[in-house]
Amino acid sequence: MAKTQYYTATTLDGFIADQDNSLQWLFDADSGGNDAFKPFFAGVGAFAMGRTTWEWVIDHENLRADPSAWHRFYGDVPAWVFSNRDLEPVPGVDVRFVRGDVRPVHADMRAAAGDRNIWLVGGGELVGQFVDAGLLDEIIVGVAPVTLGAGAPLLPRRLLSDRLTLTSVRQEHQFAYLTYEVA
Repeated sequence: MAKTQYYTATTLDGFIADQDNSLQWLFDADSGGNDAFKPFFAGVGAFAMGRTTWEWVIDHENLRADPSAWHRFYGDVPAWVFSNRDLEPVPGVDVRFVRGDVRPVHADMRAAAGDRNIWLVGGGELVGQFVDAGLLDEIIVGVAPVTLGAGAPLLPRRLLSDRLTLTSVRQEHQFAYLTYEVA
């Protein structure tokens, strides 16, 4: 059965982005050729992210100047971007801008994904809304050999061990990948 998964990287001290919402720390730490994303994304049929993540991807990858870069990363997989403000689309990119309750959007994502998984990219607050609605099945986190001291937290929610079951641990270069089932 298809799952809704939070697949992300985190620092040892639990941050997914630095204080400026940058992921550059991840690209610096990932210089060893970690290619865990490709096999993961092969099982994704729809994905969602928050406005901050969307804006960072757009700026970092210069997608306004080269929208084809989106397709190199994500192919034709539809994406939903949650935001409380109007955002400018990128021509030729299948992105739906939404706001409000994650439940009806999740239903639309589920329909689009078919028998494939839904990927929650981030940020942590958006993923927390899926947790609050009981819609998150799995957390897959790559722990990087980096500490930031501050930034955007991995998941700003209280999830105790009675809701999380460790199902897998593996090493990929300098990253430790932990997979948890969410009850």
